[in-house]
Amino acid sequence: MLGDISTVLTELWQQHWPNCPPVGYKLRDPYRDVWARFHSLPESKRYAEDETEYAVLLERYNTVLDELFAGGDVYVVTSVWATEAEVPPSEPDAGYWQTLLVEDDPDPDFRTYCHLFAVRRPWRRGCLDEVLRDIADDKVAGVLVSDTQMRRIHCPYDGGADVFLATSVERDRMRERHADWLSSHPSGL
Repeated sequence: MLGDISTVLTELWQQHWPNCPPVGYKLRDPYRDVWARFHSLPESKRYAEDETEYAVLLERYNTVLDELFAGGDVYVVTSVWATEAEVPPSEPDAGYWQTLLVEDDPDPDFRTYCHLFAVRRPWRRGCLDEVLRDIADDKVAGVLVSDTQMRRIHCPYDGGADVFLATSVERDRMRERHADWLSSHPSGL
C-alpha cells in the first residue's frame, strides 16, 4: 500500500462517509439508505449459549463478510476507548489511524477518546472468528471491516452486524438474500 495508512484511510473515509466519524453505531442515521442490520441468531436472540449457537452466529457473520469481501483485501479497524488523548499501544500488526474526541466534557477527567487502529489483510472466511466470537460475547466492540476502497462496511456487534453498502439496490439485494436474519421491528433494529 502506498502512503501512510492514516492518510489513506482518512481520505477514503471522507470520500465515502463524510457525514459521520468512523464509528459503527453513528453511521446508521446519516446512511440509512444503504444500511441493513442482520441478527446473528434466530429469533433475534442476542447471545449464544452453546457451541451450536456459536456455529450459527459465526456462519452468519462469515456469510455476509464473504458476500462483501471474498477474493479481496480488507481493512480491519479496531478501537480503544480511553479517558486520555495519549495514543495507547496497539496490536503489533495494526497501524494507528486517528483519535476521536467522543465526549468533550469541560472537565478533562470526564472526556472520552476513541483511538482507532487499522490493519490491511486478505479476507479469508474464518480469519476473524476469534474477534467475532469476542464481539458476540460483548468482550470487544467498535470493530469495522471494510473493503480497501471503503465502499462497504461491516460493523459486527453483540447480536448481529450493521452493514453499509455502496448503493440502496445492493442493500436491498442483500436484505432479500438474508430475509430470515432481519429484525421484525419496523425500524430494522
